[in-house]
Amino acid sequence: MELKDYGLSRERGYLSHYEIDEITLPAELADIVGAANNLSGLLSTGRVRHWLDRLPDPEIEEWAREAPEAQVRTAMVHLSFLVQAYVWGEDVPSQHLPANLARPIVAVADRLGQSPLLPYSGYVLDNWARLDKSGPISLDNIYMYQNFVGGDDENWFVMIHVAIEAEAGVLLDNAAKLVTAAKTGDESEAERLLVEMDAAWERIYAHFARMPERCDPYIYFHRVRPYIHGWANNPALKGGGLIYEGVDQLGGKPQALRGQTGSQSSIVPAMDAVFQVGHSDDPLKSFLDELHRYRPVQHRRFIEDLTAQSTLRSFVEGSSSQSLKDAFNACLNQSARFRTRHLEYAASYINKQAGSIAGNDPDVGTGGTPFMRYLKKHRDENAAQLV
Repeated sequence: MELKDYGLSRERGYLSHYEIDEITLPAELADIVGAANNLSGLLSTGRVRHWLDRLPDPEIEEWAREAPEAQVRTAMVHLSFLVQAYVWGEDVPSQHLPANLARPIVAVADRLGQSPLLPYSGYVLDNWARLDKSGPISLDNIYMYQNFVGGDDENWFVMIHVAIEAEAGVLLDNAAKLVTAAKTGDESEAERLLVEMDAAWERIYAHFARMPERCDPYIYFHRVRPYIHGWANNPALKGGGLIYEGVDQLGGKPQALRGQTGSQSSIVPAMDAVFQVGHSDDPLKSFLDELHRYRPVQHRRFIEDLTAQSTLRSFVEGSSSQSLKDAFNACLNQSARFRTRHLEYAASYINKQAGSIAGNDPDVGTGGTPFMRYLKKHRDENAAQLV
C-alpha cells in the first residue's frame, strides 16, 4: 500500500493536495461564489433565504461531470455552506431546498460520490489555506477559507482540525508501511514505525488540547454548531428529512442525511483498521458504519484496504519482542487517549450547553445520534484491546 494511490500524502494526510485559495471556478459559478464569500453578511440580515432564493441556477450538471476534481471539490465547499445556511440560517428551519441550490449541489455531490450537504471534507479537509505558502501547515500559518458567521471561535475550531489532519499524515503513511512490515515479518521496522506513530500522536494531542484557547464552549454551541447539522433524526425537520426541489432523481421525497461531524474524519477508523480494533454492536457503531459512505471515495478505499490487508495484531501477538508489543500498545493507548479528550469536549462543548435553537439538541451529535454513552464505551473498548 502507498498513500499516493489514494490521493494522500505523509505531509498532508487526508487534507487536499491543493489549497482552496489557489482554485478558480468558472464564470457560471460566479454568483454562487459571491454569495458564499458574503455568507456572514447574508446571515446577519436575518433573512438569508431571501437573498439565496435570488441566485440563478448555475446549471452545472455537465460541468460537474467533466471538470477537474479540485474545482468540483471547491464548488462543493461553497455550495454546501450555502445549503446549510439556507436550512438553518433563520429562526425556523426550512423544510425544503430550492432548485437553484438543490440541483447544483446534487450535481457536484454525485461527481464526488458523496451526499448533497456539508461533509467533513468540505468543512475541514478542503477548506483551508496557508498564509505563507513557503511555511508549514501549522496553527500560526493557516486559515479557514469559507465561513458561516466567521469569528475567532469558528475559525479556530476548523483550524485545530486542519492541524490535526496534517499531523496525522505520519500515522497514515506508517499504517500503510506496517501492513508490509507485518507481512514480511520485519519486527525492527514495525517497531520503528510504531514508535514514530506514538510521537506523531503526541503532536496531534498537543493540537487537540489547544481547542479551548480560542473556541469557547458557549460560542461554539450557539454560533458555530447550529449551521452544521444534517437532516437525519432531527425533529426540527417535520418530514423526517429535507426535500430537494427540482431534482428528478430524488422524486420529491425527504432526504434523511447525516450532518457534518468530526466522526467523518478518517484518522481513527484507519487506526482501528490497521490495529484491528473491533467494537461491539451499539447505536454509535451503526452510526459510524453509516458515516463511512459520507467520506471521500479514496479515503473510504484506504480504510477498506487497511482492514482487508492488515495482519499487524497477530504479528505482534506472535512476537517474542516485548519492546514491539510495548510500541503497539502505546499507539493503542494514544488512540484511547484521543477518544477520551473527544469525550471531554463533547461534554463541555455540547452536552453541558443548553439553548432553544431549533435543531440544536445538546444530547444529539451533529450527525444525528446520542453520543455521550457510546463515546465512553468505544474509548473503553479501544483501551481493552492491548496485546
